[in-house]
Amino acid sequence: MKIEQITLRHLRMELKDHFETSFGRIHTRDCIIIETVSEGVKGYGECVADWDPGYSYETAKTAWHILEDFIIPQILHQDIQSPQDLKKKIAFVNGHFMAKAGIEMSIWDLMGKQSGKSLKEMLGGEKDQVKVGVSIGIQDSVPILLDKVEGYLEQGYQRIKIKIKPGRDVEDTKAVRSTFPDIMLQVDANSAFTLESAQSLSPLDDLNLLLIEQPLAEDDLWDHHKLQKEFRTPICLDESILSVRHARQAIEMDATRVINIKAGRVGGLSEAVSIHNLCQNVDIPVWSGGMLETGVGRASNLALASLPNFQLPGDISASDRYYHQDITEDHFNLNSDSTIDVPVGDGLGVSINQKALEEVTLSKETYN
Repeated sequence: MKIEQITLRHLRMELKDHFETSFGRIHTRDCIIIETVSEGVKGYGECVADWDPGYSYETAKTAWHILEDFIIPQILHQDIQSPQDLKKKIAFVNGHFMAKAGIEMSIWDLMGKQSGKSLKEMLGGEKDQVKVGVSIGIQDSVPILLDKVEGYLEQGYQRIKIKIKPGRDVEDTKAVRSTFPDIMLQVDANSAFTLESAQSLSPLDDLNLLLIEQPLAEDDLWDHHKLQKEFRTPICLDESILSVRHARQAIEMDATRVINIKAGRVGGLSEAVSIHNLCQNVDIPVWSGGMLETGVGRASNLALASLPNFQLPGDISASDRYYHQDITEDHFNLNSDSTIDVPVGDGLGVSINQKALEEVTLSKETYN
Protein backbone atom coordinates (compact mmCIF):
# COMPACT_ATOMS: atom_id res chain seq x y z
CA MET A 1 0.00 0.00 0.00
CA LYS A 2 1.23 3.47 -0.87
CA ILE A 3 1.38 5.99 1.99
CA GLU A 4 -0.38 9.10 0.69
CA GLN A 5 -0.57 11.34 3.76
CA ILE A 6 0.44 11.40 7.42
CA THR A 7 -0.89 13.70 10.14
CA LEU A 8 0.69 14.17 13.57
CA ARG A 9 -1.23 15.53 16.55
CA HIS A 10 0.34 16.41 19.89
CA LEU A 11 -2.31 15.78 22.55
CA ARG A 12 -2.47 16.80 26.20
CA MET A 13 -5.21 15.15 28.26
CA GLU A 14 -6.19 15.95 31.81
CA LEU A 15 -6.21 12.98 34.17
CA LYS A 16 -9.17 12.33 36.46
CA ASP A 17 -6.75 12.18 39.36
CA HIS A 18 -3.02 12.74 39.69
CA PHE A 19 -0.76 9.75 39.06
CA GLU A 20 2.47 9.45 41.02
CA THR A 21 5.40 7.10 40.50
CA SER A 22 9.01 7.20 41.66
CA PHE A 23 9.57 9.63 38.75
CA GLY A 24 7.16 12.20 40.15
CA ARG A 25 3.51 13.26 40.04
CA ILE A 26 1.57 14.14 36.88
CA HIS A 27 -1.85 15.73 36.38
CA THR A 28 -1.91 15.59 32.58
CA ARG A 29 -0.63 13.14 30.01
CA ASP A 30 0.82 13.93 26.57
CA CYS A 31 0.98 11.66 23.53
CA ILE A 32 1.09 11.84 19.74
CA ILE A 33 -1.73 10.47 17.62
CA ILE A 34 -0.64 9.50 14.12
CA GLU A 35 -3.06 9.32 11.20
CA THR A 36 -1.71 7.49 8.14
CA VAL A 37 -3.69 7.48 4.88
CA SER A 38 -3.50 4.96 2.02
CA GLU A 39 -6.06 4.57 -0.76
CA GLY A 40 -8.42 6.84 1.15
CA VAL A 41 -8.32 4.65 4.28
CA LYS A 42 -7.10 6.13 7.57
CA GLY A 43 -5.06 4.16 10.06
CA TYR A 44 -4.38 5.44 13.58
CA GLY A 45 -1.47 4.91 15.91
CA GLU A 46 -0.50 6.26 19.31
CA CYS A 47 3.03 7.24 20.28
CA VAL A 48 3.08 6.90 24.07
CA ALA A 49 6.00 9.25 24.75
CA ASP A 50 4.92 11.71 27.47
CA TRP A 51 5.90 15.33 28.20
CA ASP A 52 8.94 14.58 30.35
CA PRO A 53 11.80 12.04 30.12
CA GLY A 54 11.17 10.29 33.46
CA TYR A 55 10.18 6.84 32.19
CA SER A 56 12.14 7.08 28.94
CA TYR A 57 14.52 9.46 27.20
CA GLU A 58 11.77 9.89 24.61
CA THR A 59 9.30 12.73 25.01
CA ALA A 60 6.41 13.89 22.86
CA LYS A 61 8.65 16.59 21.41
CA THR A 62 11.58 14.29 20.61
CA ALA A 63 9.19 11.77 19.06
CA TRP A 64 7.65 14.52 16.90
CA HIS A 65 11.15 15.50 15.74
CA ILE A 66 12.08 11.90 14.84
CA LEU A 67 8.78 11.29 13.07
CA GLU A 68 8.80 14.58 11.15
CA ASP A 69 12.45 14.75 10.15
CA PHE A 70 13.39 11.11 9.67
CA ILE A 71 10.59 8.53 9.66
CA ILE A 72 7.92 10.32 7.62
CA PRO A 73 10.31 11.35 4.80
CA GLN A 74 11.41 7.73 4.56
CA ILE A 75 7.92 6.29 4.07
CA LEU A 76 5.72 9.04 2.59
CA HIS A 77 4.71 8.16 -1.02
CA GLN A 78 6.42 4.79 -0.58
CA ASP A 79 4.87 1.32 -0.83
CA ILE A 80 4.74 -0.36 2.58
CA GLN A 81 3.93 -4.03 2.22
CA SER A 82 3.79 -4.94 5.91
CA PRO A 83 4.81 -3.76 9.39
CA GLN A 84 8.00 -5.77 8.93
CA ASP A 85 8.68 -3.85 5.72
CA LEU A 86 8.18 -0.59 7.62
CA LYS A 87 10.60 -1.81 10.29
CA LYS A 88 13.31 -2.34 7.67
CA LYS A 89 12.76 1.07 6.08
CA ILE A 90 13.22 2.92 9.39
CA ALA A 91 15.92 0.69 10.87
CA PHE A 92 18.48 3.43 10.24
CA VAL A 93 16.93 5.39 13.14
CA ASN A 94 18.81 4.32 16.25
CA GLY A 95 16.51 3.89 19.26
CA HIS A 96 13.39 6.10 19.48
CA PHE A 97 11.23 3.03 19.94
CA MET A 98 8.08 4.92 20.94
CA ALA A 99 8.14 6.99 17.75
CA LYS A 100 8.62 3.83 15.70
CA ALA A 101 5.85 2.00 17.58
CA GLY A 102 3.37 4.79 16.97
CA ILE A 103 3.81 4.80 13.20
CA GLU A 104 3.84 1.00 13.11
CA MET A 105 0.51 0.87 14.98
CA SER A 106 -1.06 3.07 12.30
CA ILE A 107 0.20 0.65 9.61
CA TRP A 108 -1.33 -2.32 11.45
CA ASP A 109 -4.63 -0.41 11.66
CA LEU A 110 -4.48 0.41 7.94
CA MET A 111 -3.73 -3.19 7.01
CA GLY A 112 -6.61 -4.47 9.10
CA LYS A 113 -9.09 -2.01 7.62
CA GLN A 114 -8.00 -2.78 4.07
CA SER A 115 -8.04 -6.56 4.55
CA GLY A 116 -11.13 -6.76 6.77
CA LYS A 117 -9.20 -8.30 9.67
CA SER A 118 -8.97 -7.33 13.32
CA LEU A 119 -5.63 -6.61 14.93
CA LYS A 120 -6.19 -9.61 17.19
CA GLU A 121 -6.57 -11.84 14.13
CA MET A 122 -3.50 -10.41 12.43
CA LEU A 123 -1.33 -10.86 15.54
CA GLY A 124 -2.51 -14.41 16.15
CA GLY A 125 -4.49 -13.68 19.31
CA GLU A 126 -6.73 -16.35 20.80
CA LYS A 127 -8.67 -14.77 23.66
CA ASP A 128 -11.95 -12.90 23.34
CA GLN A 129 -11.46 -11.29 26.76
CA VAL A 130 -8.23 -10.55 28.57
CA LYS A 131 -7.58 -10.37 32.31
CA VAL A 132 -6.86 -6.87 33.54
CA GLY A 133 -5.89 -5.15 36.76
CA VAL A 134 -5.39 -1.61 37.92
CA SER A 135 -2.21 0.34 38.64
CA ILE A 136 -2.40 2.72 41.61
CA GLY A 137 0.08 5.55 41.94
CA ILE A 138 1.79 6.56 45.18
CA GLN A 139 -0.78 8.20 47.46
CA ASP A 140 -0.38 10.94 50.05
CA SER A 141 -0.92 8.50 52.92
CA VAL A 142 -1.50 4.82 53.62
CA PRO A 143 -5.19 5.34 54.55
CA ILE A 144 -5.77 7.05 51.19
CA LEU A 145 -4.00 4.17 49.44
CA LEU A 146 -6.22 1.63 51.20
CA ASP A 147 -9.33 3.60 50.21
CA LYS A 148 -8.17 3.59 46.58
CA VAL A 149 -7.56 -0.15 46.63
CA GLU A 150 -10.96 -0.79 48.17
CA GLY A 151 -12.64 1.38 45.56
CA TYR A 152 -11.07 -0.47 42.65
CA LEU A 153 -11.88 -3.85 44.18
CA GLU A 154 -15.50 -2.74 44.49
CA GLN A 155 -15.44 -1.81 40.79
CA GLY A 156 -14.47 -5.40 40.02
CA TYR A 157 -10.70 -5.30 39.51
CA GLN A 158 -9.21 -8.49 40.90
CA ARG A 159 -5.52 -7.59 40.59
CA ILE A 160 -3.95 -4.55 42.20
CA LYS A 161 -0.55 -3.01 41.42
CA ILE A 162 0.85 -0.29 43.64
CA LYS A 163 3.75 1.99 42.82
CA ILE A 164 6.56 2.11 45.37
CA LYS A 165 9.71 4.13 46.05
CA PRO A 166 12.19 4.36 48.94
CA GLY A 167 10.28 5.32 52.07
CA ARG A 168 6.95 4.32 50.50
CA ASP A 169 7.53 0.64 49.89
CA VAL A 170 7.37 -2.12 52.50
CA GLU A 171 4.94 -0.48 54.92
CA ASP A 172 2.55 0.52 52.14
CA THR A 173 2.61 -2.99 50.73
CA LYS A 174 2.19 -4.61 54.15
CA ALA A 175 -0.82 -2.41 54.82
CA VAL A 176 -2.49 -3.42 51.55
CA ARG A 177 -1.75 -7.09 52.09
CA SER A 178 -2.96 -7.01 55.71
CA THR A 179 -6.20 -5.27 54.77
CA PHE A 180 -6.84 -7.34 51.65
CA PRO A 181 -5.14 -10.71 52.36
CA ASP A 182 -6.50 -12.64 49.38
CA ILE A 183 -6.11 -10.26 46.43
CA MET A 184 -3.64 -10.63 43.59
CA LEU A 185 -1.06 -7.97 44.45
CA GLN A 186 2.16 -6.73 42.85
CA VAL A 187 4.46 -3.73 43.22
CA ASP A 188 6.31 -1.54 40.74
CA ALA A 189 9.42 0.46 41.70
CA ASN A 190 10.15 2.06 38.30
CA SER A 191 13.93 1.77 38.83
CA ALA A 192 13.88 3.59 42.18
CA PHE A 193 16.39 1.33 43.99
CA THR A 194 20.03 0.31 43.76
CA LEU A 195 21.27 -3.20 44.38
CA GLU A 196 22.27 -2.06 47.88
CA SER A 197 19.09 -0.16 48.80
CA ALA A 198 16.90 -2.93 47.40
CA GLN A 199 17.93 -5.11 50.36
CA SER A 200 15.32 -3.15 52.32
CA LEU A 201 12.66 -4.79 50.16
CA SER A 202 13.34 -8.27 51.57
CA PRO A 203 10.15 -8.24 53.73
CA LEU A 204 8.15 -8.19 50.49
CA ASP A 205 9.13 -11.82 50.04
CA ASP A 206 6.69 -12.76 52.80
CA LEU A 207 3.68 -10.97 51.32
CA ASN A 208 2.74 -13.43 48.57
CA LEU A 209 3.18 -10.96 45.73
CA LEU A 210 2.76 -11.88 42.08
CA LEU A 211 5.99 -10.05 41.28
CA ILE A 212 8.29 -7.12 42.02
CA GLU A 213 8.56 -4.95 38.91
CA GLN A 214 11.74 -3.16 37.81
CA PRO A 215 13.36 -2.45 41.19
CA LEU A 216 16.75 -1.46 39.73
CA ALA A 217 18.08 0.82 36.99
CA GLU A 218 16.21 1.12 33.71
CA ASP A 219 19.19 -0.14 31.68
CA ASP A 220 20.25 -2.92 34.04
CA LEU A 221 20.21 -6.68 33.59
CA TRP A 222 23.17 -7.94 35.63
CA ASP A 223 22.24 -6.47 39.02
CA HIS A 224 18.70 -7.75 38.58
CA HIS A 225 20.28 -11.16 38.10
CA LYS A 226 22.04 -10.73 41.45
CA LEU A 227 18.89 -9.47 43.16
CA GLN A 228 16.70 -12.31 41.87
CA LYS A 229 18.98 -14.78 43.65
CA GLU A 230 18.01 -13.17 46.94
CA PHE A 231 14.23 -13.24 46.39
CA ARG A 232 11.67 -16.01 46.09
CA THR A 233 9.24 -13.50 44.56
CA PRO A 234 9.71 -13.21 40.79
CA ILE A 235 11.51 -10.11 39.56
CA CYS A 236 9.70 -8.65 36.55
CA LEU A 237 11.53 -6.45 34.06
CA ASP A 238 9.91 -3.54 32.24
CA GLU A 239 12.19 -0.64 31.31
CA SER A 240 15.22 -2.95 30.84
CA ILE A 241 13.60 -4.92 28.01
CA LEU A 242 13.82 -2.92 24.76
CA SER A 243 14.01 -5.84 22.33
CA VAL A 244 13.78 -9.59 21.95
CA ARG A 245 17.58 -9.62 22.36
CA HIS A 246 17.33 -7.99 25.79
CA ALA A 247 14.59 -10.44 26.73
CA ARG A 248 16.73 -13.41 25.73
CA GLN A 249 19.74 -12.11 27.67
CA ALA A 250 17.67 -11.39 30.78
CA ILE A 251 16.12 -14.85 30.73
CA GLU A 252 19.45 -16.60 30.15
CA MET A 253 21.05 -14.88 33.15
CA ASP A 254 17.94 -15.29 35.35
CA ALA A 255 17.54 -11.54 35.72
CA THR A 256 13.78 -11.88 35.29
CA ARG A 257 11.12 -14.56 35.70
CA VAL A 258 8.26 -12.47 34.29
CA ILE A 259 8.33 -9.82 31.55
CA ASN A 260 6.10 -6.79 31.16
CA ILE A 261 5.60 -6.21 27.43
CA LYS A 262 4.80 -2.69 26.26
CA ALA A 263 4.69 -2.41 22.49
CA GLY A 264 5.63 1.28 22.69
CA ARG A 265 8.72 0.57 24.73
CA VAL A 266 10.07 -2.11 22.37
CA GLY A 267 9.43 -0.35 19.05
CA GLY A 268 6.09 -1.78 18.06
CA LEU A 269 3.74 -4.73 17.94
CA SER A 270 6.03 -6.81 15.72
CA GLU A 271 8.83 -6.81 18.30
CA ALA A 272 6.30 -7.29 21.11
CA VAL A 273 5.01 -10.47 19.44
CA SER A 274 8.59 -11.73 19.03
CA ILE A 275 9.23 -11.22 22.75
CA HIS A 276 5.96 -13.00 23.56
CA ASN A 277 6.96 -15.96 21.38
CA LEU A 278 10.43 -16.20 22.91
CA CYS A 279 8.99 -16.17 26.43
CA GLN A 280 6.34 -18.72 25.54
CA ASN A 281 9.00 -21.10 24.23
CA VAL A 282 10.92 -21.01 27.52
CA ASP A 283 7.91 -20.88 29.90
CA ILE A 284 8.37 -17.28 31.02
CA PRO A 285 4.96 -15.63 31.56
CA VAL A 286 4.30 -12.16 30.20
CA TRP A 287 1.72 -9.45 30.80
CA SER A 288 0.75 -6.16 29.20
CA GLY A 289 1.91 -2.95 30.81
CA GLY A 290 0.19 0.37 30.29
CA MET A 291 1.21 3.97 29.56
CA LEU A 292 -2.10 5.69 30.38
CA GLU A 293 -3.12 5.21 26.75
CA THR A 294 -6.10 6.71 24.98
CA GLY A 295 -8.62 4.35 23.43
CA VAL A 296 -6.31 4.02 20.40
CA GLY A 297 -3.40 2.56 22.37
CA ARG A 298 -5.75 0.69 24.69
CA ALA A 299 -7.30 -1.17 21.74
CA SER A 300 -3.82 -2.16 20.58
CA ASN A 301 -2.86 -3.38 24.06
CA LEU A 302 -5.99 -5.53 24.30
CA ALA A 303 -5.31 -7.18 20.94
CA LEU A 304 -1.71 -7.89 21.93
CA ALA A 305 -2.77 -9.30 25.31
CA SER A 306 -5.05 -11.79 23.53
CA LEU A 307 -1.97 -13.85 22.66
CA PRO A 308 -1.77 -17.07 24.70
CA ASN A 309 1.30 -16.40 26.87
CA PHE A 310 -0.14 -13.23 28.40
CA GLN A 311 -0.81 -15.17 31.58
CA LEU A 312 -1.03 -12.37 34.18
CA PRO A 313 -3.55 -9.50 34.29
CA GLY A 314 -2.40 -6.42 32.41
CA ASP A 315 -2.40 -2.71 33.27
CA ILE A 316 -5.03 -2.03 30.62
CA SER A 317 -8.06 -1.02 32.73
CA ALA A 318 -11.39 0.34 31.52
CA SER A 319 -11.74 3.48 29.38
CA ASP A 320 -12.99 5.55 32.33
CA ARG A 321 -9.97 4.74 34.54
CA TYR A 322 -7.94 7.83 33.64
CA TYR A 323 -9.98 10.28 31.53
CA HIS A 324 -13.41 11.90 31.74
CA GLN A 325 -13.53 12.01 27.93
CA ASP A 326 -11.53 9.67 25.71
CA ILE A 327 -10.78 10.37 22.04
CA THR A 328 -12.46 7.21 20.72
CA GLU A 329 -16.17 6.63 20.23
CA ASP A 330 -15.67 3.11 21.54
CA HIS A 331 -15.37 2.50 25.28
CA PHE A 332 -13.81 -0.47 27.00
CA ASN A 333 -15.76 -1.65 30.03
CA LEU A 334 -14.72 -3.92 32.86
CA ASN A 335 -16.55 -7.26 32.90
CA SER A 336 -17.65 -8.89 36.15
CA ASP A 337 -14.72 -11.34 36.00
CA SER A 338 -12.08 -8.57 35.79
CA THR A 339 -11.67 -8.89 32.02
CA ILE A 340 -12.16 -6.53 29.10
CA ASP A 341 -13.41 -7.60 25.68
CA VAL A 342 -10.88 -7.56 22.85
CA PRO A 343 -12.00 -5.37 19.91
CA VAL A 344 -13.32 -7.36 16.96
CA GLY A 345 -13.65 -4.61 14.32
CA ASP A 346 -11.25 -4.19 11.43
CA GLY A 347 -7.78 -3.00 12.41
CA LEU A 348 -7.74 -1.56 15.92
CA GLY A 349 -11.51 -1.81 15.99
CA VAL A 350 -12.09 1.74 17.22
CA SER A 351 -13.31 4.97 15.64
CA ILE A 352 -12.12 8.46 16.53
CA ASN A 353 -14.30 11.05 18.28
CA GLN A 354 -13.15 13.98 16.17
CA LYS A 355 -14.64 16.63 18.46
CA ALA A 356 -12.92 15.18 21.53
CA LEU A 357 -9.68 14.84 19.56
CA GLU A 358 -9.73 18.50 18.51
CA GLU A 359 -10.35 19.64 22.10
CA VAL A 360 -7.14 18.05 23.40
CA THR A 361 -4.88 18.79 20.40
CA LEU A 362 -2.03 21.18 21.17
CA SER A 363 -0.53 21.14 17.68
CA LYS A 364 -1.15 19.43 14.35
CA GLU A 365 0.80 18.99 11.12
CA THR A 366 -0.12 17.17 7.93
CA TYR A 367 2.48 15.83 5.47
CA ASN A 368 1.46 15.18 1.86
